[in-house]
Amino acid sequence: MKVRTRFAPSPTGYMHIGNLRTALYAYLFAKKNKGDFILRIEDTDRARYVPDAVDFIKRTLKAANIVADEGPGIGGEFGPYVQSERMEIYKKYAMELIEKGAAYPCFCDDKREETANGEDNKFGGYNRACRDIPADEAKKRMENEPFVVRQKMPLTGETSYFDVLHGAISFNNEELEDQVLLKRDGMPTYNFANVIDDHLMEVTHIIRGAEFITSTPKHVLLYQALGWEPPAFIHLAPVMGKAADGSVSKLSKRHGATSFEDLANMGYLPEAIVNYVALLGWNPKNSTQEIFSMDELIEEFSLEGLSKSNSVFDYEKLGWMNGEYLKAMDSAKFSELAKPFAGDLGALEAEWEKIAALLKTRISRLDEIPAEIAFLKEMPPFDASLYINKRNKVTAEFAKEILPNVLELLETVPDNEWENDKLYEKLNAFITEKGYKKGAALWPIRISVSGKSATPGGATEILAILGKTESLARMKNSLQNLT
Repeated sequence: MKVRTRFAPSPTGYMHIGNLRTALYAYLFAKKNKGDFILRIEDTDRARYVPDAVDFIKRTLKAANIVADEGPGIGGEFGPYVQSERMEIYKKYAMELIEKGAAYPCFCDDKREETANGEDNKFGGYNRACRDIPADEAKKRMENEPFVVRQKMPLTGETSYFDVLHGAISFNNEELEDQVLLKRDGMPTYNFANVIDDHLMEVTHIIRGAEFITSTPKHVLLYQALGWEPPAFIHLAPVMGKAADGSVSKLSKRHGATSFEDLANMGYLPEAIVNYVALLGWNPKNSTQEIFSMDELIEEFSLEGLSKSNSVFDYEKLGWMNGEYLKAMDSAKFSELAKPFAGDLGALEAEWEKIAALLKTRISRLDEIPAEIAFLKEMPPFDASLYINKRNKVTAEFAKEILPNVLELLETVPDNEWENDKLYEKLNAFITEKGYKKGAALWPIRISVSGKSATPGGATEILAILGKTESLARMKNSLQNLT
């Protein structure tokens, strides 16, 4: 049997990390097994429908390089792939279940359903008042009265199923409510529509979040009532977030950016996000590798590598991984991607390629760029303490001693020789002649033109980017503040 998986989001919001991981695992498993990956939009919750959510979902999957074989706008023999376009299909199977006695029409009004309580209400919210209406009477009332279709749950015994990740799972049937399958307006509920669609679309493996573990017995009973073989179930453990106080809870906005788009806007690369998300609850067998291309993920992925334990989203680890991707990136591509994050460069526009080359190995995400290069645009306020470097035994007094000589030397450098290599050559000769230690000598020079203890690039690289006029002006101003 050909492996077929699906990602079936509801367009009620934007794709968070848990959604992305579900889609990714379903895609990886299908591709690993030469199967098909389906995108299906489950838009039956019209009250929470977000108009642009479908486009957002498609854009996210495209950016993440998760390519559906079938779906809205793609096509396929099992369409349509939007549930609101499949209404007659759901109605047909709802009526079939009524005929089989596995479901029944419920004529109770909303108020009665919502307020049912006391001894009659021991089935999780509905007192089953319409469950035993004779079939002939129910059929006649269906012609004139509004109704929902409810699943007729067994009242005793257990319903069990096997989860690939969690093993055998059982629920007492007496705990299962006679859930609504078809609403008064003919719209199916999630629990009904996804069973119908998964079967008709020949889905073989359902990979979804652990929150659906308790719904699955209802799905299994529907498969049984319709005489269908259930697919394999894989319920993924949640992705958690860690708060500043160290407490761990389900990942949410309070932990930081939680959607693919938010992370991308912060300057995390799509391929790095996907790589990191793949490792949130899955580990490759017999390997300590952490950096994977999509093709490598497909090659390595297996259900055996999934973890039953919750995973914790670690922004620091994501930052490290993103930094590795940035370092490995072609310089021209990095320069192009990074420039929009730099803001208005002004006079530094012509020096962008040099600036980008310094940033490439220093940052962990692209939105760090403005802070990294702010000193190039405007000299920070003077801080004499920056001239103290205990490791290199540098003091403010030493800075006052060396900077006048350096300033005198740099003033003699021709404009056409004001570039990194030539500046380094001249300063290195000066340092050797004077008998200074190189680290000690270059420290106050860099501080005098940057005003920062840590910078992308060393002294001569910064001098070359700033240009002769700006560099000398900054050095003179720093020296004046030191004396």
